[in-house]
Amino acid sequence: MQLGFIGLGIMGTPMAGHLLAAGHTLHVHTRSQVPPALLDAGAVACADAAAVARAADVVFLMLPDTPDVAAVLFGEHGVAAGLKDAPAGKTVVDMSSISPLDTQDFARRIAALGADYLDAPVSGGEVGAKAASLTIMVGGSPDAFARIQPLFALLGKNITHVGDAGAGQTTKVANQIIVALTLAAVSEALVFASKAGADPAKVRQALMGGFAASRILEVHGERMIRRTFAPGFRIALHQKDLQLALHGARALGLALPQTAGAAQLMQLCAAHGLDQLDHSALVQALEIMADHRLAGD
Repeated sequence: MQLGFIGLGIMGTPMAGHLLAAGHTLHVHTRSQVPPALLDAGAVACADAAAVARAADVVFLMLPDTPDVAAVLFGEHGVAAGLKDAPAGKTVVDMSSISPLDTQDFARRIAALGADYLDAPVSGGEVGAKAASLTIMVGGSPDAFARIQPLFALLGKNITHVGDAGAGQTTKVANQIIVALTLAAVSEALVFASKAGADPAKVRQALMGGFAASRILEVHGERMIRRTFAPGFRIALHQKDLQLALHGARALGLALPQTAGAAQLMQLCAAHGLDQLDHSALVQALEIMADHRLAGD
């Protein structure tokens, strides 16, 4: 197939690589330099997003935030400009994590140009992107989902069509709430144990055999103890996702008190210049407040 990919960062680059490896022709654009490895594998660099949309039947986006997606879709030389010059029947697949409400508007505007729109945010981070084991949560029409599902299968393992446009983004926000609160819980538990004089590595090992076991305790708990905070998913991006949750909660008239607390911990990290670290560095907010670093670091 003639595919397009816009946004070749930590997540987008390996995802684009999987599409190339499957034998598809890939037209790419990113605001920085296209990774040489993709060009060597046959990717075709395009001058702008409009050129990608004109060349590709399916255009994937993997961008940081809602304004970035809006600019790529509807800015000068954006995807929409390319769709206006192209035959109907193309599909835009936004795999970024952005506002569900704005997503519904984007889907309506793209549909008016004769193209389908799927919102398909992912969970699994850099590791999942590289391993093609991402969880993919998809909103949009069932027909468009069925048509794109074989491409999703090149990128992930747990692929679910959850509803109409915006439903994928709503699911991702819910995912980020759970991840943030679990990160905060693991951080509190390990700082508590360390401050009390226990070895946090052995505490984590013991907890992994009980009801408190989780992937976050397994993977991010180890990162907290080893202090390996090179970003797989940055605190700044998780902050953005929690703000989407809190904004949605205000619109729905409900309270998310634990989410608000996790957002404040991330803000404390940001205030200390830590927001470009991996979100497992949330533990440093607890360490700052406790005036205590995990033992063994």
